[in-house]
Amino acid sequence: MEKSNGSSEYGFILVGFSDRPKLELVLFIVNFILYTVAVLGNSTIILVCILDSRLHTPMYFFLANLSFLDLCFSTSCIPQMLVNLWGPDKTISYAGCVVQLFSFLSVGSIECILLAVMAYDRYAAVCKPLHYLVIMHPQLCLRLVAVAWGSGLVNAIVMSPLTMTLPRCGRLRINHFLCEMPALIKMACVDARAVEMLAFTFAILIVLLPLVLILLSYGYITAAVLKIKSAAGRWKAFNTCSSHLTVVSLFYGSIIYMYMQPGNSSSQDQGKFLTLFYNLVTPMLNPLIYTLRNKEVKGALKKVLGRQQ
Repeated sequence: MEKSNGSSEYGFILVGFSDRPKLELVLFIVNFILYTVAVLGNSTIILVCILDSRLHTPMYFFLANLSFLDLCFSTSCIPQMLVNLWGPDKTISYAGCVVQLFSFLSVGSIECILLAVMAYDRYAAVCKPLHYLVIMHPQLCLRLVAVAWGSGLVNAIVMSPLTMTLPRCGRLRINHFLCEMPALIKMACVDARAVEMLAFTFAILIVLLPLVLILLSYGYITAAVLKIKSAAGRWKAFNTCSSHLTVVSLFYGSIIYMYMQPGNSSSQDQGKFLTLFYNLVTPMLNPLIYTLRNKEVKGALKKVLGRQQ
């Protein structure tokens, strides 16, 4: 990137919530607590899924991947945000911004696709219970996860350089608390519609298409559940999907709501808080959702904790 842009030499200024000093202290305390809970919770899920042989199934293989992605998602921006909230320095280096953008794009994309993979897993468990282990064999699980990771990395590899090399004519202030692609594109001093259209195309493939597949999977699941005559059977089938459905609702709900807001200053502030929600609150809640709603995870956790005592 040329030095005329200034960003390669001096980095960027993350405006974040710097216009509200009192709010910054509150956010630092709250975010530090939530981030700590997110790291501990997701690390625990990963360890339990590895250590307990009863959880060596497709569902928990995907859950461990989701927890790892949540760790990466939060860690890609929250530590830098905490540093900026704590003191007067609001800067981020150019290299740090590149790493943050790449991590945010890749991990966010992978998680969207992984949630669709998990929906297919729930479809197979509810609609094809007798053939579940045949359908979701280990090789297929690995391939599905590889497709999710490959697609997310392609998105980041293509969009990160295009976004970072846009001329900014010395503009260094990012109106966000992280190096998010829309905020960086808005800083460009040239026509960036081609980059925006490419980003929109990727969004359709990586955000909207997985959401459609999730809705289709749950459409088939709902039809199958309604055919079950006993109330106990319907509840059991619903319970196997409730955790994933809750996670999907939290993750996609915040993203869809954020990008439907108009581009005024009020919606920009809402966008910051909503980004914070799916970047920190959702990763913090996911382990709690799966632990509280899942007897197998609770049992495995007690077993692991009992082994350590």
